[in-house]
Amino acid sequence: MTAADKTNQSTTTQDGTVRPKPRVAVLFGGRSSEHAVSCVTAAGVLGAIDRTKYDVVPIGIAKSGQWVLASGDTAQWSLSATSLPEVPPSEQTVSLTEIGGSHQLIVTAPNEVPQELGTVDVVFPLLHGPFGEDGTIQGLLELSDTRYVGAGVLASAVGMDKHFMKVVFEAAGLKVGPYIAVTDRQWRNDPEAVRKQVDLLGFPVFVKPARAGSSMGISKVDSLDALDAAIEAARQHDPKLVIEAGIVGREIECAVLEGRGGEAPRTSLPGEISVAAGEHEFYDFQAKYVDDAAALSCPADMPEEAIARVRELAAAAFDSVEAEGLSRVDFFYTPDGDLIINEINTMPGFTPKSMYPQMWAATGLSYPDLIDELIHLALTRKTGLR
Repeated sequence: MTAADKTNQSTTTQDGTVRPKPRVAVLFGGRSSEHAVSCVTAAGVLGAIDRTKYDVVPIGIAKSGQWVLASGDTAQWSLSATSLPEVPPSEQTVSLTEIGGSHQLIVTAPNEVPQELGTVDVVFPLLHGPFGEDGTIQGLLELSDTRYVGAGVLASAVGMDKHFMKVVFEAAGLKVGPYIAVTDRQWRNDPEAVRKQVDLLGFPVFVKPARAGSSMGISKVDSLDALDAAIEAARQHDPKLVIEAGIVGREIECAVLEGRGGEAPRTSLPGEISVAAGEHEFYDFQAKYVDDAAALSCPADMPEEAIARVRELAAAAFDSVEAEGLSRVDFFYTPDGDLIINEINTMPGFTPKSMYPQMWAATGLSYPDLIDELIHLALTRKTGLR
């Protein structure tokens, strides 16, 4: 038995029974441009998870893709106005391996005997963007028959791709705003055709990488003259783009939590985002994570019937992509009372200040309890297709 196994390895229940604590591997960092956001999310979870109930193993993924044993010091992963947290590479590499029918964490290093860190009961993948939120890490965990928090391969992939997300929403009868999808080949071979399509949408438009989050690479464009620069900026994050017509309306969000035992998804009270006046034209990365310029009002100031409708549509969006665990669904609430779905985020920002936990707190579920519920859902979910 290793030192890692001896630490926090058991808990005593109310009837006096001693049972092993579930071991939770908190996975964060990653290869995407949202690496720092993932670290900040991990700081929140590591600071709030109940150590009396769970044996927690922080595992960072460096930008190179290397898995490393990470510090549990939340200060190391916090965001400031002058620095972005980053998982550094290490001489030691962590891998998840099946040994004797159980899933083991193994640490290897050059010229050293591999070290076993013990079994893993559930992985909490706090990864945002490509190579983490898009079904790739979920596929790896499925292959190893390991339980994990959150959506599966299909829901994660659809939820990451803003184009196919909209296709699924439309097929489910949800209303989406006018948009076009632009592939790498289309832009390289016939940019003038793309410009004409955008012109037909009307200005302003929002140019977005199709498979990025945290408002990375998004630009608001008010004229055709500024379009090419915005497209090239978005292509730094993804060669595939979605260009959306601007919609006049309030930004409303709703948090969704998987139901227990096959029951319907649970929804929070909807919240409304407001961005402090100044240099932020919209809810971009700087406003979200650096300047602390965004505020959430929950419940949103809406008629009761509109609140009920937001919750109904959020649950429908969750089911339309076959999501599991958690999601945040974003809408535009127009002046005439219409609700237009913007997107679903299957691994939303999850710090204590993030919108998803704040909406659940306003609905009666605290941040630590929310973490506990997500782990419970993952532990009780069957693996594979069984």
